[in-house]
Amino acid sequence: MNNKSSLYPKEPTWFCNRLKSRLNIPDNAASWIYEPGSITQRLRDYYGSRVRVQVLKNQWQRAFISESKLLKTSPIKYTLTREVLLYADDIPLVLARTILPKQTISSAHRNLSHLGNRPLGEVIFSYPRLERLALEITQVPVHSWRSSIQQMMLVTQPLWGRRTIYAIHHHPLLVSEFFLPAILNH
Repeated sequence: MNNKSSLYPKEPTWFCNRLKSRLNIPDNAASWIYEPGSITQRLRDYYGSRVRVQVLKNQWQRAFISESKLLKTSPIKYTLTREVLLYADDIPLVLARTILPKQTISSAHRNLSHLGNRPLGEVIFSYPRLERLALEITQVPVHSWRSSIQQMMLVTQPLWGRRTIYAIHHHPLLVSEFFLPAILNH
């Protein structure tokens, strides 16, 4: 069994941001996909301190091949993989997967490897020279999620997501975020 992700057995199909017009993204999903700031901050603006993080996975492992290509790392190198659920008032809002190469963690003075239940967005958006290098979009069919995620999140419809390459001190990290139905009402 492929254990690279606790979210899905094989990674979703990602599309270049330039295909927006062909993807027919609904406005409520586009609002989150194209959010220029921190998703965490936007959630905090709405829910306040009720926003919580549940860590689903946090371990060193090999990334998916497309993730390695985007990060320009060798597919045989280990990266820190962190998968989380952001929720508020027991309502699941966002599933996220972050791939952190060792050099990026070192350049960020190890702040990224000891997040615990702190949202990644609160940390990376505090860096004054955070760069957003690329954005890709997906819509993940229900059957593509692991059954445990389908049951825990009550996934009954395809989920929109985005995959963003950020850079801290010119060192990349990859953040994939999937927007659960409850978030689309905000």
